[in-house]
Amino acid sequence: MSIQTGDGPIFERLLALHPKSIDLSLDRMRALLDRLGNPEKRLPRVIHIAGTNGKGSTTAFCRAMLEAAGKRVHVYTSPHLVRFNERIRLCGELVSDEALMSALERCEMVNAGAPITFFEITTAAAFLLYAEVPADWLVLEVGLGGRLDATNVVDRPAATIITPVSMDHEKFLGDTLGQIASEKAGIIKRGIPCIVACQDDVALAVIERQAARLGTPIRVSGQHWTSHEERGRLVYQDDDGLLDLPSPRLPGRHQFENAGAAIAAMRLIQPDMAIASIATGLTTVEWPARLQRLTRGPLCANLPRGAELWLDGGHNPGAGQVIATAMADFEERVPKPLVLVVGMLATKDATGFFRPFQGLVRQVWTITIPGEPNAVAADQLAATARAVGLPATAAASLDDALRAAAGVAPAPRILICGSLYLAGKVLQANG
Repeated sequence: MSIQTGDGPIFERLLALHPKSIDLSLDRMRALLDRLGNPEKRLPRVIHIAGTNGKGSTTAFCRAMLEAAGKRVHVYTSPHLVRFNERIRLCGELVSDEALMSALERCEMVNAGAPITFFEITTAAAFLLYAEVPADWLVLEVGLGGRLDATNVVDRPAATIITPVSMDHEKFLGDTLGQIASEKAGIIKRGIPCIVACQDDVALAVIERQAARLGTPIRVSGQHWTSHEERGRLVYQDDDGLLDLPSPRLPGRHQFENAGAAIAAMRLIQPDMAIASIATGLTTVEWPARLQRLTRGPLCANLPRGAELWLDGGHNPGAGQVIATAMADFEERVPKPLVLVVGMLATKDATGFFRPFQGLVRQVWTITIPGEPNAVAADQLAATARAVGLPATAAASLDDALRAAAGVAPAPRILICGSLYLAGKVLQANG
C-alpha cells in the first residue's frame, strides 16, 4: 500500500474527527500527547522553523548541512506534494507505510474519537516516531502560523528560525503584517537563540519586541549576519568571520538568504561544524517544487527544442516577488519568452501573486487545479491576471495549457506555479 494524499480508511476517519480542517489551538494537541506519554519531551535536539516564505528551503538547508557533518537528522515538513510520507523523514529516509500506519493507529486509539484536527493527530504520530527512532537532530517546520501551531508544543528547542514574513493565511493569522508576524514570533522561547531572516520593518519590530520581552538572543539578517551572491559564490559574514562558499544548489537569489539563515543557525548550535560540511550541504540540498527545473518525463516530452519547464509551489505575494525576481535573473542570463501556467486556491491573493510579473511575461495560461474543491476557476483566475496587465487565457487542463505554451516562439521558458497542490499534481503527472 502506498499512502498518497490522504487515501485510505484511517485518513478518512482522522479527517472526520474535527469539522474544521484548520482550528489553531494547543489544548487538543497537549491532551493527546499527554495520553501518548509525552513523546514531545523525548525528541532529539530541535531546530524549530516558522515564516511565510522560505521555511521549507531553510529546513532543507539545515538538514543537508547536518547530514553532511555526519549527523542523524529527522525532518518534519508540510504539506506533502505526492505522498503523505514526505512529511516525516527519519534519519534521512521517508517514513515507511508500515511505521506510519502503526503510529497513526496508536494515536487514533488513544484519542478515542475526541475532536482533533488532521494536522494535530498526524503531528502527534510524527512525534511518536521521532521519539522512538534515535537521532541527533529534528528539523521541525511549522505548519501554519507558529504561536498556536501543533508543532509549538516543543518547549525547549535548541534554536528557532523565522524566515521572511509576508501576507498569507489572513483568515487564521490576522489581516495585517504585524498580526501575522506576532503569530510567527510565537515560536520564540525564553533564552533560546532565534535566527531572523530578512524582514519587512513592521514584521521585524514585532519579532524584536517579542524577543526582548522573553530575554531571547536574536541574530538578525543585515545586523548580525549577511549572506549574498558575489561572483557566483555565496559570501556569508558574521561576528566570527567571513565564509566564501559555493552557490546554493537551489536556484534563485532568495536562496542565498534562506541558506544564510541555516548557516547562522549552524554557527550557533553546531559551532564545531566544519566549513566543508556547510559547503557540501549547499551543493547537495534537495527541495522539490521550489524553482525546480523539470528536464525529463511526460510533461517535457512534447516541448520544442530549447524550451525550459520550471515548477514552483509559491502561492502568495511574497513568493510571487521572489519567483519573478528569479525569472528576471534567468532572462538576463539566457533570454527566453516567459510563459506562466498558473492554478491557485481561492484563499490566496492572486492579484498580489501576479503583480510582480508585470513586464516580464509573454503569456499566462490559467487552469483550475483538478480535484481541489477550493480551486479558483480558470476563467476567473485569467480575469485577475488581466486586471493587473498580464495577457492571460483560461485553459481546460494542464495538458492544454502546456500544448499552448509550447507554441510560443522562440522556444519559451515555461513556469508552472501558484500552488503546492498544483505542484504535487504536476510531479505526479510527470512520473
